[in-house]
Amino acid sequence: MPVPTDWEQTMPNTPRHDSKLAEAVAALCGDHDTTPQQDRASFPSSALWQAVAATGTGLWLDTGDVDAARALWTREMSALTTNNSLLNKEVQKGIYDQLVPGAAARVREIEPGIAADRLVLELAFVLNAVHGLKLVRTFDADVSVELHTDISHDAEASYQYGKRFHAICPDRFIVKVPLTPAGLLAARRLHDDGVRLNFTLGFSARQNWLIAAVARPTWCNVFMGRINAFLGDNGLGDGKNAGEKATLASQRCLRKLKAEKGIDVRQIGASIRNGEQIADLIGLDVMTMPTAAAKGFVDLGLEPAGIADRTGDDPAVAFGSADVAGDHLECFWQTTPEFGKAVDAVAALDAKTASAADVVSALTAHGAGDLFPAFDAGEAARVAKDGKIPVHAPWVERVRAGTASWDGMLSAAALASFAADQQALDDRIRKQIG
Repeated sequence: MPVPTDWEQTMPNTPRHDSKLAEAVAALCGDHDTTPQQDRASFPSSALWQAVAATGTGLWLDTGDVDAARALWTREMSALTTNNSLLNKEVQKGIYDQLVPGAAARVREIEPGIAADRLVLELAFVLNAVHGLKLVRTFDADVSVELHTDISHDAEASYQYGKRFHAICPDRFIVKVPLTPAGLLAARRLHDDGVRLNFTLGFSARQNWLIAAVARPTWCNVFMGRINAFLGDNGLGDGKNAGEKATLASQRCLRKLKAEKGIDVRQIGASIRNGEQIADLIGLDVMTMPTAAAKGFVDLGLEPAGIADRTGDDPAVAFGSADVAGDHLECFWQTTPEFGKAVDAVAALDAKTASAADVVSALTAHGAGDLFPAFDAGEAARVAKDGKIPVHAPWVERVRAGTASWDGMLSAAALASFAADQQALDDRIRKQIG
């Protein structure tokens, strides 16, 4: 989706989290799913996963597919992550086709004349919450549920819908907020209200430094597989170790922040591509593992007795012909005192009164405006067209000029990719409600 030039958009008439509509939708979600609540102790235990968990690593599965998760789930695992893409895969199976028309009728009953786009947003929220509850009850797990991409640049709407997710399942839902200027402000307000957060779409240690200091979520991410793919696909290196190096650097940065300022934010390794990456990052705060990667790790045949913390490693990254100094490829793991001044400037803003534009201005004033590249319509279309992995050549001059960064470009590409999958889900909803 195009990024507004003023870094903010407003969803008109966003329902408050304590509105009659919000309460009715929450009741509908809670009543719909009748999955029996399972007990974690009823699942098998695994000596291998037990050994990994003993290093301090939280074990999450990155899937919304119940059958795929059930084939791998053990009592050592504690959570599942979903996102717009994973939810879309499940909805496109038709498993909620009977839910949507009835939910639409209930929403229209509470709010006659609701605008079509607002209705679709509500129904997408219902699907996300209902599927999240199904996962909670099936696996006795915490579940990350994600905000609709249409509100990613709307701090107020993100706050209200985040509160609504929390109200539906306060003990087990973890609200995912994407990395945008508005997302930082909304997440801080949610944190201050006691909502657990999984701050998503992070690709670098410096992004997560900013996220931790400003938003104070429970967890933040590095999408390591996409970093490796960016370097490999663009011929900038062999596509190995960069994501892992960024993830480990981010965890060290977060632990330093906790030691120095008492800000406790934990690191998630996301976008894991294979079992070898899991083995290389044992000891990370959390790994959210696609089912294929989790199975790949099991298939490595490692002995539990040999499992050990690997977070002290600092893997080497082999670049190709790119000039690292000129192309700023080190941005994924590098942090500087100068960037710390930008972090402090944003952290000083009042999340309740500041705007997304204020966040961008504070960063820009301290030399970090590249973190959130602004796009015109043509550039936004190119980001969306290129998909999850940006093409290097069209953006390299902007990076060298300081108006874009590779971690910022990957975050923008990820949001555009999720928006495309969200659109597919929304289109299915529209067909069902006529």
